[in-house]
Amino acid sequence: MKAPAYKTPVAVAPSWTGFYVGINVGGAWGDRSVDFAPNDPTAASFTGPLPSASFTSSGVIGGVQLGYNWQFNSSWLIGIETDFAGAGIKGSSTNVNGGLAFTSTVDEHVKWLGTVRGRIGYLPTGNLLAYVTGGFAYGSVEHTGTFTNPSGVSITVIGNPSLICAANSTCFAGSSSDVATGWTLGGGLEYALWQNLMLRAEYFYVSLGSKSVTETAVSFLPGTAPASFNASYSRTNINIARIGLSYRF
Repeated sequence: MKAPAYKTPVAVAPSWTGFYVGINVGGAWGDRSVDFAPNDPTAASFTGPLPSASFTSSGVIGGVQLGYNWQFNSSWLIGIETDFAGAGIKGSSTNVNGGLAFTSTVDEHVKWLGTVRGRIGYLPTGNLLAYVTGGFAYGSVEHTGTFTNPSGVSITVIGNPSLICAANSTCFAGSSSDVATGWTLGGGLEYALWQNLMLRAEYFYVSLGSKSVTETAVSFLPGTAPASFNASYSRTNINIARIGLSYRF
């Protein structure tokens, strides 16, 4: 009797349809600019024209993602994904205000970020996915600004508003902490290591809303309002490059 012929098993490409959950980690960076404008004649006479400031923010970001894919044919899929990440994205700038030698310092701290995005993907092979993604972004952003007098001379400006700028002290200060909203756009590659485990590398551009922080005189004359000026921060634009692992159910 002739023995049956042996047939080599054919590898089956994984289906990408289904829910998945995963983790990610990466780095983030972006440039900021800050413009200054006095809110009253007292602040204008004291600070004079303040030059714009600029700085680069950077830091580590990491979190989780949750999503769903629908592979509607052998080469294409669509999906939706949300993610949430803790962040340590920080940056600051310190400038000297001309001949007065007063020092202006501004900084920014992005504490966490989240997105809700659609995804469109193409499968050049059964195990490899190339995709673009975009949608809504939100994040916790803190801004602070100070204007200090490093000299040994105290200055008082009488009026309403008024200010008292003591020697070697902070004369103006302001801060804000908000959940900013905006948009994100990006893309990446994802590879199926096994039927249910996916490795990804991706890039995002996130743009969150701009913010104006009022820096108010720390000390001022009794019975008068404090002098102040605004520090207007540009949009919080962030580049994110990260890797991640996902498990499909």
